[in-house]
Amino acid sequence: MRNNIVDLRSALEFLASIPGQLVSTRTPVDPVAELAGVYKLVGAGTPLPPPTRTGPAMLFENVKGYDMPVVVGILASRERTALLMNSSIERLPFDLLDALKHPCAPVMVTSAPCQEVVIRPPFDLRRLIPAPTHTLLDAGPYFNMGLLRAQDPETGESDVTIHRLCVQGPDRLSVYFVPGRHIDQFRMKAERMGRSLPVSINMGLDPAVYLAACFEPPATPLGFDELSIAGGLRGRAVELVQCVSVDAKAIAHAEIVIEGEILPGERVREDALTNTGYSMPEFPGYPGKAQAELPVIRATAVTHRRNPILQTIIGPAEEHTNLVGIPTEASILRMVERSMPGRLLNVYAHSAGGGKYLAILQFQKRSASDEGRQRQAALTAFAAFPELKHVILVDEDVNIFDTNDVLWAMTTRYQGDVSTVFIPGVRCHPLDPSQSPAFNPALAAEGTSCKTIFDCTVPYRMKERFRRPEFLAVDLAKYL
Repeated sequence: MRNNIVDLRSALEFLASIPGQLVSTRTPVDPVAELAGVYKLVGAGTPLPPPTRTGPAMLFENVKGYDMPVVVGILASRERTALLMNSSIERLPFDLLDALKHPCAPVMVTSAPCQEVVIRPPFDLRRLIPAPTHTLLDAGPYFNMGLLRAQDPETGESDVTIHRLCVQGPDRLSVYFVPGRHIDQFRMKAERMGRSLPVSINMGLDPAVYLAACFEPPATPLGFDELSIAGGLRGRAVELVQCVSVDAKAIAHAEIVIEGEILPGERVREDALTNTGYSMPEFPGYPGKAQAELPVIRATAVTHRRNPILQTIIGPAEEHTNLVGIPTEASILRMVERSMPGRLLNVYAHSAGGGKYLAILQFQKRSASDEGRQRQAALTAFAAFPELKHVILVDEDVNIFDTNDVLWAMTTRYQGDVSTVFIPGVRCHPLDPSQSPAFNPALAAEGTSCKTIFDCTVPYRMKERFRRPEFLAVDLAKYL
């Protein structure tokens, strides 16, 4: 089924036409913890604690205290993500790779739907937009699908990334940058120059824009505009418009845009208003710690479409996995293909690792000389993505998207003492609570980990012994 998606609204119309992909409710819901509690049961998925499942996207039409509806879970299933991208579950990373190879640069327009309504100071973000909290311990209300766009103050090169934004006051937001993120590099440059960094925060977008924005180095180096990948995915340029209050550009078809500037030298404790000690649930599946000092964005204007829809994400959950994991899959495929063409058939960044920690690689050994290359592919993945912790290697006859099949391979094609490769003392992602000397005394410092390869592939010389039974192909529709 082809679609013609250009923005969030056309995405919702498309999903509404497919049974089981979108539900809506007019029952009043509180944005403080209740909305997240509902969607946890409806469709958020792993790694949220049970009970949860991967289910439909959900539109909350009646949010207490606000006239603005909230939608969640647009990308919270791989099947739905594939439908929205005119792709398939298996083809998603390959289609992203094709878009990366054939980018389409964004273009400027002079008028845009995102500026149908313009709100200038004074205003109170807390009253304008129903930013939800996930739990009662959250540092505050968060915008979790706010795509930041900014430009390098020296070179003019642009970048887009998603960062968690906690509402700290009527016109103040804190922003958390994982070290190394490109917009944070822009911020630090501006701060050294004693200048603020103009930004736009774009919410409610074509899902292709969100997916493209989650590419990371080395696939997209500093200065590469990921919006060109979204253009490649759709076969048409993403439209941008000049902001009304700062020297930045906004995504023309966004539902809501918060314009502002990251202030030089100003910092805020993330939980300054609540003192909970926590930020919000993080993608590894645990409550995050509130950061002691975060940069501050001062909002200078809010623009939006008529009757805007706020898009958010309930995390940690399947939507985060798809957003960050599918671009990672594409990048791993690209790097391994360059070094050993035709061997790596597919990659799945499993939801149990939040799209970052765990990758399943489907590898084909064509001859005896390929023995060992599967482990080289895993090492290539580790070298490219320092946040990756575990790689599971399987043969071409294992369905990497079926966890039962992967565990079957681990049970019948894996011996722990000869099929495991440990790489100790390597830098990993800072949010993994197990990578601490308190957990593993062999680790030299917080933030280091033991990366592990689980080689569940059959030795090439024994492939005949591990051949799976072949059943007759039938047309199942005739029997159901």
